[in-house]
Amino acid sequence: MFTGDAGSGESNIRRWIIENDWLESIVALPDQLFYNTGISTYLWVLTNRKHENRKGKIQLVNATSDQFYQRMRKSLNNKRNEITNAQIDDIAQIYHAFEPGEYCRVFDNEDFGYRRIRVERPLRLNFAASSERMERLHEQKAFAGLTESKKKSEADQQADREAGEALQKKIIEALKALPSEVIRDPKRFLPLLEKTLKPLKLKKPIQDAVLKALTERDSEAKEMPASKGDGFEPDPDLRDYENVPLQIYENLEIVGRSIYDEDVPLKQDIYDYFEREVKPYVGDAWIDQAYKDEQDQQTGIVGYTINFNRYFYKYEPPEPLEVIEEKIAKLEKEIAALLKA
Repeated sequence: MFTGDAGSGESNIRRWIIENDWLESIVALPDQLFYNTGISTYLWVLTNRKHENRKGKIQLVNATSDQFYQRMRKSLNNKRNEITNAQIDDIAQIYHAFEPGEYCRVFDNEDFGYRRIRVERPLRLNFAASSERMERLHEQKAFAGLTESKKKSEADQQADREAGEALQKKIIEALKALPSEVIRDPKRFLPLLEKTLKPLKLKKPIQDAVLKALTERDSEAKEMPASKGDGFEPDPDLRDYENVPLQIYENLEIVGRSIYDEDVPLKQDIYDYFEREVKPYVGDAWIDQAYKDEQDQQTGIVGYTINFNRYFYKYEPPEPLEVIEEKIAKLEKEIAALLKA
């Protein structure tokens, strides 16, 4: 019904059924209907021969109300409820009527779909070639690995260790020429670092290890430029996801009609959604356009979920404060009496 994110096996099964327009209806039945489990039951009505008025639509029938089942006089393990023939007829009548009401909702297929987009924020680092940060170099796996050897003979291993130690010393000596004070502008520090390391002809993992040791995350620093192309380098720690509905409707609070107004469909554009729901709160964020759906190759992965309770939820206001205070006072008196006894 709703487990699994967009792109997962569960979501793709729902997507396959719904996008082929095979799901006609889901009927929610009460729990405790079976001997070995008290789990709630959902009947999926699947067909590839929908009537014209049902094409592109999904009907939800909520038959969990106590008017659609009765308590058994004697329970059988977990089976405590049963549905009479008359109640089955009532449920079937709601299904066949196909009219929105208190126990029935009718939706477009797209109402259950959403597009999961990946929201990135820029990596912000400060830089300093201080003695403290250069000490961190030895904690970096690539830098420490310079003194390791996979050669078989002891002599070759010793030669590799000595060569690695010599290169480590050269790197540290070269870094001492860089500014030791904190710099928050990568365009100022990175060219200096590149110029310093260029004569050593280091491999990419060693360069990355040096950069990692000399940097710290800093929300006040300027954005790190992307290593490839334009834009900025994303910060994996700040990465987030947004589920953008494929189609949304205006909410109605009219009893006897669908909770959505099917006359006014509002097609949802991910960029409009992003500008309205994300950008005002996180001004430096952007949508990762490389995060695409395998089927339609559009930005964001399509998923489908059917959260039954959401569509039949009825708000029940809490009790007035005076009533709650009165109950608390009564409980306090009862507790005091018990303690005294």
